[in-house]
Amino acid sequence: MTDQECLEQFETYLANVKKSSANTLASYVRDVRQLSDYLSTHKGDTLDTAGENALGEYVAWLKNSGKSVATVSRCIASLKCFYSFLVTEGVIDFTPTGQLVPEKTTQKLPQILSSKEVELLLEQPECTDMKGYRDHAMLELLYATGIRVSELISLNVTDINLSAGVIRCASKEKVRIIPLYPKAIRALSEYIEFIRPQMIGSPEEQSLFVNVSGDRMSRQGFWKIIKSYQNKAKIEKTITPHTLRHSFAAHLLENGADLRSIQEMLGHADISSTQVYSQLVKKQLKDVYNKAHPRA
Repeated sequence: MTDQECLEQFETYLANVKKSSANTLASYVRDVRQLSDYLSTHKGDTLDTAGENALGEYVAWLKNSGKSVATVSRCIASLKCFYSFLVTEGVIDFTPTGQLVPEKTTQKLPQILSSKEVELLLEQPECTDMKGYRDHAMLELLYATGIRVSELISLNVTDINLSAGVIRCASKEKVRIIPLYPKAIRALSEYIEFIRPQMIGSPEEQSLFVNVSGDRMSRQGFWKIIKSYQNKAKIEKTITPHTLRHSFAAHLLENGADLRSIQEMLGHADISSTQVYSQLVKKQLKDVYNKAHPRA
């Protein structure tokens, strides 16, 4: 089997069987393609003939090329997934990745906004035109629910139940029902009733949030929106679309929510992914103590 055939079948497997996200699929295929290029150039091998030594040398080459620990670790995960796939498909008899062990990385705590910074950011969209109403509704919804940006732009108008005060969020065949606070309900109600009908390009359009052309909002489009409001609010912290998700979780935890409930709302498969917010809250308390206690 040629390398190209291996890559095409692996991509199909990731999309149809693993149900990987678009970002995961792209990064895994890119990592394996880079290995294919390396093997062809440096070893004269193909993906299905490479052995443990060749893969070990490849990982060493990545490190010597200045790749970060996180990048190398992700690449190892990509290769382990790929070669397990080849074994399952009967292309090879055993995986050559057995000696590849990712280095342990220090978990970097996510940056969050304070409650005052969130309020400042949410105040930036001016509800004086259609764009302002739409942007206000998007930011309120993100902070109200902690959903991912990919989930935000994938929402359809039928996923919103304003009378019940909840949204339906579907991701990787999992469905979450997440409550909304009153300000978010009000912002969405105004947008859906008065603004969205004027913005959609076609009466058949299902997307909840659309761009100025009337089509579904893109990740890039939302990125530009949130950066513009960060600059307008003069918030010095670097704000990404994920910042409101982190802030949502940390603020819930600070105000007494339990980890399991937060895990459910965030859609984390593993509680360990949610526990990082406990570390974040503890670190903040320690920082406050060290700054405020007279004998600290």
